[in-house]
Order: sequence, then structure tokens, then C-alpha cells
Amino acid sequence: MAAIGGNTFALGHAVVNVYINHDKKFAFVEMRSVEEASNAMALDGIMFEGAPVKVRRPTDYNPSQAATLGPSQPNPNLNLAAVGLTPGAAGGLEGPDRIFVGGLPYYFTEAQVRELLETFGPLRGFDIVKDKETGNSKGYAFCLYKDVTVTDIACAALNGIQLGDRTLTVRRANQGAEPRPEQENILLQAQQEAQMKRLVYEVGGALATKVVCLTQVVSADGLRDDEEYNDILEDMTLEGHKYGNLVQAVIPRPHPSGDPVAGVGKVFLEYADVESSAKARIGMHGRKFDGKETVAVFYPENKFVEGDYDY
Repeated sequence: MAAIGGNTFALGHAVVNVYINHDKKFAFVEMRSVEEASNAMALDGIMFEGAPVKVRRPTDYNPSQAATLGPSQPNPNLNLAAVGLTPGAAGGLEGPDRIFVGGLPYYFTEAQVRELLETFGPLRGFDIVKDKETGNSKGYAFCLYKDVTVTDIACAALNGIQLGDRTLTVRRANQGAEPRPEQENILLQAQQEAQMKRLVYEVGGALATKVVCLTQVVSADGLRDDEEYNDILEDMTLEGHKYGNLVQAVIPRPHPSGDPVAGVGKVFLEYADVESSAKARIGMHGRKFDGKETVAVFYPENKFVEGDYDY
């Protein structure tokens, strides 16, 4: 606190009391002033004995009541570089405009979640919650926009969107709020953009097509045996049907003679419409099969029809 210039109330230490639970590895820290407690929030992510420390408000923290007592955000002029932190990199996720994003597919990456959220503007803070033991996503996150006036617009536009087999729940973390009348036109545009983002959510910037190509799902060795191949084809067909109107699943397999065959190691899912293929691309990308993360991308329809599986 002293190094970053966070002790602003008076001379001396800002910390009044500390309670440490060694078994569960957390602590409560009592500060002598509201302003200094808010400044301490900027230390989120600071390295301590080789590990980043998470700094959060208590679960019963009420931002509306706290706002009447003093500043709820850290002083923007704190010298965070003195302790190796970058302003806004980890912290800054407190206050009435913090957004809860639930219902995320567990295999979604941080980059994918950020891309969807940043449809409405740059983020000041972002935190996807992960399991302490496995490091995997718990399916929810928190964010805060630099421009807090888009908070309600983003919540209204993203809430209820279907991603794979899950439905997003997006709302203010501490309270509900409806967009003001003057925001209605902006909200409509934002909803349309969010839906478009959902439909053409892809890797590499290619336009959405009715065909999804999966890699790192099957190996050539597993496709040689007829019975095993049929089992894999049936499994992928059933999986593909979960996302919409699947026309067919195509899995190129090695030739018995050993001659090279285009597309071996890939799985192609052809859908009747782009909305179904977009759901499949989102739902399948990042899924783990035999310990490998699946890569799902849209594939040119004309190449697929021609049987050109090496595009």
C-alpha cells in the first residue's frame, strides 16, 4: 500500500487488522478508511511468494451502500508499476457496474469470452472464474466496461443468448437495472450485432458456412478398423445433431493400400443452415477428445462439395 501511494488517509499503516485462515488459504483485511480499502482493490493479481493473489470484496459487500461512505474504486493515480502491476490488468472489477456472465460453455477460452463481450466496447476489467485444482473454467465470469453507460445495453443484448447447449445469464452482479428509454435504439443495434457475432463466431476470420471442420478429434490409426470407424462416425453424427439440422458427417479414412487420402484426421459436419453450423462451431471448439482440444472452423462449402478436404 505504501509503495503504490495507497495510504491516503493519514501517516502510518492503512491496515488495521488481519484474520488469516491457513487451512482454506484466505484472509480478511480491515483497512482504516473506505478510500484505502478501495485502493487496496488495485492490488488484485499482485505476486506473493511466486503466486498471484486475488483481492476481492467480501461476499456481503453492498456497492450501493458503500458508495455513500466514500470512493468505491481505486485512485486512478496509484503507482501500480512500483509493485509490478499494470493498471486495469487484473483488478478494477468492483462497483455497481460490474457484470456477471453465467452459462458459459466450460470449454470457452478467455479470448472467446472477451471477444463476445467487447462487441459493446473495451473492458476495464475481466475475470473468468476457474477451478483452483484443475484450472478449468467454472462457466462464469465477471467484467466491467471502460464506458459504464453500455453496462445495461450489454446485459440486455447478451442475456438469453444460446451458446452451444448452454444459455447465457448476463446481468449486473449486484443489482438489476433496465435500459433507459433513450438507450433503446442503441440496444436494438447492440442486440443485432451480438447475434451476428454469435452466428459468425469463428477462428481465423473466415465467413460462416454450413460446413464445420474439426481437427484433433480422430487419428488415422483409429479409422482403419471398420467397426471402430463406424462407431466413431455414429458418435460424431449424434454429437453433431445436438447443435441443429445436421445433413451428414463425413470422416475421411486411410486407404487400405496406404495411398494418401485427402482430409484424413479431420471430421466434417454439414448442416442445413448457418445458424446450426455456427452453434456447432462454438460448441465443439475447445472440447477435449482423448485429452486433445478440438479445433473447429468453418469450411468452404464449394470445396466440401467437390470433395477437396485438404483446403
